[in-house]
Amino acid sequence: MAATKTSDRVKRFLGIDPDQTLNDTSFYDDGSYVEEEPSVREALLELFPTIPGILRYLHELFPFLGWIFHYNLTWLLGDFIAGVTVGFVVVPQGMAYALLANLPPEYGLYTSFVGFLLYWAFATSKDITIGAVAVMSTIVGNIILNVQKTNPDLSAETIARSLALISGIVLLFLGLIRAGFLVEFIPLVAIGAFMTGSAISIAAGQVPGLMGISGVNTREATYLVIINTLKALPRTKLDAAMGLTALFGLYFIRWFCNFMGRKYPNRAKTWFFISTLRMAFIVILYILVSWLVNRNVKKSSEAKFKILGTVPSGFQHVGAPRLDTEILSALGSDIPTTILVLLIEHIAISKSFGRVNNYIINPSQELVAIGFTNVFGPFLGGYPATGSFSRTAIKAKAGVRTPLAGIFTAVIVLLALYALTSVFFFIPSAGLSAIIIHAVGDLITPPREVYKYWQTSPLEFVIFFAGVFVSIFTSIENGIYVTVAASAALLLFRVAKSPGRFLGRVHTKTVSRDSVRGNAAPNPDNLEEKSHPAFIALDRTDLSNPEVEIKSPYPGVFIYRFGEGLNYVNSARHLDNLTIYIFKRTRRTQLNKFEKLGDRPWNDPGPRRGKVANSDEIAARPTLRAVILDFTAVNFLDVTAAQALIDLRNQFDRYADPDRVEWHFAGVTNRWTKRSLVASGFGAEIRDHTASEDKATADLLIGAAVASGSRAADTKGSEVNTKSKEVDLEAAGGEITPASSRGTGKRLVPLYGVNRPYFHVDVETAVASTIRNLERRGSDWSGRE
Repeated sequence: MAATKTSDRVKRFLGIDPDQTLNDTSFYDDGSYVEEEPSVREALLELFPTIPGILRYLHELFPFLGWIFHYNLTWLLGDFIAGVTVGFVVVPQGMAYALLANLPPEYGLYTSFVGFLLYWAFATSKDITIGAVAVMSTIVGNIILNVQKTNPDLSAETIARSLALISGIVLLFLGLIRAGFLVEFIPLVAIGAFMTGSAISIAAGQVPGLMGISGVNTREATYLVIINTLKALPRTKLDAAMGLTALFGLYFIRWFCNFMGRKYPNRAKTWFFISTLRMAFIVILYILVSWLVNRNVKKSSEAKFKILGTVPSGFQHVGAPRLDTEILSALGSDIPTTILVLLIEHIAISKSFGRVNNYIINPSQELVAIGFTNVFGPFLGGYPATGSFSRTAIKAKAGVRTPLAGIFTAVIVLLALYALTSVFFFIPSAGLSAIIIHAVGDLITPPREVYKYWQTSPLEFVIFFAGVFVSIFTSIENGIYVTVAASAALLLFRVAKSPGRFLGRVHTKTVSRDSVRGNAAPNPDNLEEKSHPAFIALDRTDLSNPEVEIKSPYPGVFIYRFGEGLNYVNSARHLDNLTIYIFKRTRRTQLNKFEKLGDRPWNDPGPRRGKVANSDEIAARPTLRAVILDFTAVNFLDVTAAQALIDLRNQFDRYADPDRVEWHFAGVTNRWTKRSLVASGFGAEIRDHTASEDKATADLLIGAAVASGSRAADTKGSEVNTKSKEVDLEAAGGEITPASSRGTGKRLVPLYGVNRPYFHVDVETAVASTIRNLERRGSDWSGRE
């Protein structure tokens, strides 16, 4: 009792009516279902971890526990074949990508080894492969050059390894706090533009190496690289013979294998594996050619064309990466770009292959996987690693069964590091350039996909090309920022300008398609069917048939549907549209409310001098009676939007004075949205009216459903609507039954609380309730359809 008095004093001090509560049940003592809005305490308790939640979180950190105990020989065979196949691809690719990063070739093998070794334990994707990739390697190379301009004492290896460690710590933290939802802010069009621009930039930068041309700065803007390469074509060397033939060989083998696979479908699997191993075939072939030409060469500088040179055996750069204030200061501005690229490549690839192969990835857990890989990798000499599109595609087509396939790929990389480094000495550099160009060609968005962008969203089509052009004419990093920023701006614009629609009613029935084709006579059986109302846009923006007549449900009643939520960004636009539309189609309840011209507000000056306000045109309009808001698309109501609704209600009340405008809400499914509306004065009965008005208000139609039990349905204060479609059968545990069947052991109960009669399950119920209540209040209109 003392606590209640103290609470009342605090409310009075704050200017709050002590009798005003969110969960007001004082009018309903008949046992009816009464809704209780969520409390702040309940919301706060949801933030605290529970024992089941902690156990579930720990289990999610190690998803392999869900399948490792079911491992079998069939899975083992599939993983072995896929892992070994990818291993033959990753060895030449890894060394080539390390050169893109301005690092010795062995660093690409270190990076790939760590990714394959560790990813399987944290993976939620069976297909993806983590390791050195072309785009990330190019960005790492750019970062190394930029950092060394201001910090020449920092070696390329130090910069790369520290960059991997810092970005890995950030990604691991984001994954552990389950912030994987952040990747959803990166749209597909931004990913496509980034990958396409990056592929073009990387391929253009490899052409000088392919042709043996020296003196071209491949780290400049892509268009400058292309121009300078064309100018330097006369300086082409013997390397071109190795590079061009290797590139031709890669494409020819792929084309021939695809052709033979289509011609002989029963041997398609064999031709696929031959095509997959084309990079290994080309590397072995050109190592042999290079050895025959340069077998007497002791130093790589003496070779007849540029070769890879000495690759140290084993892990020669094991140790803790450098992490101090100098390195943090030098890399600070490049960390966001690195993290963004790691996210884009990995999540986009894993989600794509998850959809294709019918499983769902956990973005937060994938962040843990790439974060842990990049934290541990630098200790063995790795640089930033992420998912590879080409190797993932190969792994998926090779029949991988589980993430454990990465172990077999790691074994292949390990064998290459310890047993094949002497052979790598003779690899032609032009051949590695051909491998890079061939690999990144698959990253370019196909024309058919770009055309789909145009058909789906022309503005995003423009953003795609803007990102590609920015990448080509400035840098890959700028292309990323432009596409992501432009996509975010477009999203905000669409939310701010989200369309709202006024709805009208049409009578519909479900018939066969033949019944409405041409001038076919209607089926007599269909004519006997009872029609049901549907609500569509009055402005026909939904492309409804113009022959169909759309009618207002009731004079002075307006139905408005929000397009993309109601929040502080778009609330003003929506409610301004409501005001303008309604004022044009209604009149004040008191036409001559302002007796003197000077009493009228400036924005409602009324008729010109000498003319009366009660003209036939204005008098023919209905008065404003009710507003029905379809909240199906509204999931949350913020303070700004709630206050805007309050202001609009007060404005309409002044406009309709002395009558009262009813506010009905359809499709409010979020509990906190209901709480926000109730706190703003919507949804419940208004107390400051006469008893007759309260009774009329309480007699609104509400949705009802069947519940088990012998107690008779209590309909005091409400009338059950057994004809509407508002019943959630699954939640109610039954189906609608007429009142005469109450003796069968079941009873009708309200679907939503009777203390919130202005909240309805759908628009149809809201309209029926509104019309019923207006007629009970003595409306003088009797021409309702």
